[in-house]
Amino acid sequence: MPAEVLRGPVLPGWERTTLGEIVRRGGGHVQTGPFGSQLHASDYVPSGVPSIMPVNIGDNRIIEDGIARIAEADAERLSRHRVRAGDIIYSRRGDVERRALVRPEQEGWLCGTGCLKVRLGDGGVDPKFASYYLGHPEVRAWIVRHAVGATMPNLNTSIMEAVPFLFPPPVQQRALACILWALDEKIELNRRMIQTLETMARAIFESWFVNFDPVRAKAEGRAPSVPKQVANLFPASFVKSELKEIPNGWSVGTLGEVADNPRRGVAPSEIEPSTPYLGLEHMPRRSIALSNWGHADSLESNKFGFKQGEILFGKLRPYFHKVGIAPVNGVCSTDILVVAPKKPEWFGFVLGHVSSSDFVEHTNAGSTGTKMPRTSWQEMARYKLALPPERIAARFSELASPVAERITAGIFQSHTLAALRDALLPKLISGELQVSDADRIVRRCA
Repeated sequence: MPAEVLRGPVLPGWERTTLGEIVRRGGGHVQTGPFGSQLHASDYVPSGVPSIMPVNIGDNRIIEDGIARIAEADAERLSRHRVRAGDIIYSRRGDVERRALVRPEQEGWLCGTGCLKVRLGDGGVDPKFASYYLGHPEVRAWIVRHAVGATMPNLNTSIMEAVPFLFPPPVQQRALACILWALDEKIELNRRMIQTLETMARAIFESWFVNFDPVRAKAEGRAPSVPKQVANLFPASFVKSELKEIPNGWSVGTLGEVADNPRRGVAPSEIEPSTPYLGLEHMPRRSIALSNWGHADSLESNKFGFKQGEILFGKLRPYFHKVGIAPVNGVCSTDILVVAPKKPEWFGFVLGHVSSSDFVEHTNAGSTGTKMPRTSWQEMARYKLALPPERIAARFSELASPVAERITAGIFQSHTLAALRDALLPKLISGELQVSDADRIVRRCA
């Protein structure tokens, strides 16, 4: 947002104020989440009320995967921290510019430790509009500039209340938010499609290579729940092995027999600034869809090169569940291992094992180091598994490869939609682009 939009003349009908003033008018509040002394690690339970942590704050959306939970009794004890639809949640430390709008289905969840809650109240500002306004690049930059702390930026209620705020009449707010919301909903639809594809591919992998369902069905005289041509690939009996009973004709092998670790070391001077860069911070947990990356415009140390379609694995112990398919050619942190099947026929088989919980347990057990335990390719390559004949692995890759391609296509479409959304926002707020014009652009793109 140009400085004159924040400090100079405003468009007719628009008002310039602060976030704190909006909150005061509406009877809302800006409030930090509970302190650590109010909510201990021992208070978290397997099922209960979700507690929103900084790690759960995505791009204007709460990330529910792996969210921590507390008992209903603790949620009631901390009821002042429960959220309502329309609240906006910030991380108080670190990446302080990210925010998430609370949706109706998240009503009653907890604004957890390390977060800050903005409740607008009934002050004439639409929460969707406010969440997009707060995502404007210049507003985000303002928040970062004013956060306290040299090494770790921190937010507090005073900083958030002082955020400059500019808004149009209610009808225009809703129209602007509606346009941007439509783009976000398409991005969310892509995310759910990707999640569904992952779940389906994982179910087939586990059925074929972990539970051996086609073999088990044939051994018990039942018809396997796979097409006949696929069922014919599997034997009808098991043999004992050092792992467990495995299909007759299969063997006990290691990951290193079917996959490799291409070590393509690259110095900063050899990397173009526009090269896609992936660090651990870009990799989601328990999802093979790597939908975010940065660019190599300020790298100071050596990196590893990777190719589109190769598998990236976070080798630090807290991050072993950060595994995904590279959506582009690029470079990655040396805290990430690049894994590539030795032959295309083994792609799906390798991906299924490397992203499995059993493999994560193996890397956990073999990791070394005290402060930040890490695994190595040597340890990963020793992982023992039941090796099928190549024709079965190839058949599974015929199913998995198109899934990977559809996931990558969905990622790129979401990138395009997000870029359009981010380009529209400043133009709409500055008045450079009218709502009717933006609506036509969105319809043309979607």
